[in-house]
Amino acid sequence: MFSFLKKKKTVLYSPADGQLVPLTKVDDPVFSQGMMGPGIAVLPSSDDIYSPVEGTVTNVFPTKHAVGMKTKDGKEVLLHFGIDTVELKGEGFEVFVDVDDKVQTDTLIARMDRAYLKEQEKLDTLMVLFPEEKDLPTVEEKTVKANDELFEVD
Repeated sequence: MFSFLKKKKTVLYSPADGQLVPLTKVDDPVFSQGMMGPGIAVLPSSDDIYSPVEGTVTNVFPTKHAVGMKTKDGKEVLLHFGIDTVELKGEGFEVFVDVDDKVQTDTLIARMDRAYLKEQEKLDTLMVLFPEEKDLPTVEEKTVKANDELFEVD
């Protein structure tokens, strides 16, 4: 009856084609132990990275290895490309969004040159993190496509 009172929920979508894995399986304790907040990881099978949520871009890191967003209902989201990739100083990444851009789940955020990362001995694992949340639903390992709905965040 009062639909305007209904709180919108954030829906999390896969940022890429690949293998969805729990964050606990990421090969970096900063992420696997939840120091950056709970989240999910995708072992990508393509270079294209899409927005995992509907919202607004709040930060594009100068090193192009991560993009911050805020969902429509105010949740902070960090999309992180690869492990130890900050050391590449932007090499291997092309970012297509700027701060204040509105994004949908079909918005191409970035392209990651996975072959270049491999040459540099960097893992290409994508992480979607919710720094301000306490916990999220657990995920089962499975093959996903970009824009597959994963779960809702309360």
